[in-house]
Amino acid sequence: MSPSPSAPKLTSLCVFCGSQPGLDPVYATAAKTLGLSMAAHGTELVFGGGRVGLMGTVADAVLAGGGKIVGVIPGFLRDKELAHPAATEMLVVPDMHSRKKLMFERSDAFCILPGGAGTLDEMFEIITWRQLHLHNKPIILVNVADYWGDLVRLLGKMRSAGFAYRSPDSLITVVDLAEAVVATAEAELRTPKMAV
Repeated sequence: MSPSPSAPKLTSLCVFCGSQPGLDPVYATAAKTLGLSMAAHGTELVFGGGRVGLMGTVADAVLAGGGKIVGVIPGFLRDKELAHPAATEMLVVPDMHSRKKLMFERSDAFCILPGGAGTLDEMFEIITWRQLHLHNKPIILVNVADYWGDLVRLLGKMRSAGFAYRSPDSLITVVDLAEAVVATAEAELRTPKMAV
């Protein structure tokens, strides 16, 4: 059943992920699957602008599927020649804080693939903003091969230990498969989890 003409459409998705590919090929496979599904749906990619790691894999897949990619990169990373050369649009910002703010403004929803400390930083900031009612955009965590399993359990422990008043389920949606991201985010756009 197709959504009604008035149903919200996921026009842009911000993807946070590693600037490294990871050791298990399953991570790159998930990134490619996500990118191709975004392109097939007509969802623009908003990302950190890099050509390397999972970031580059998602971007390449979106482009291969005929989609558009919007990179947001600080000048110092562009100067290291890490910017994706085929970006539909490349926005150069002065610092990491400006990068996160602009990525937020350009996106309907967020997706987190495996990554390192930078990915955690981006993810926790966007979750915190939602917890503080600064936005109510979908946040989809892709738990590829249980990569984020310990983190999901920690988020639950924060609540049970009295350090969070909201259940993790009210802030993020966890999926195991990258191909589920677009439909999951769009469903949440139709039925938001909480009021801002």
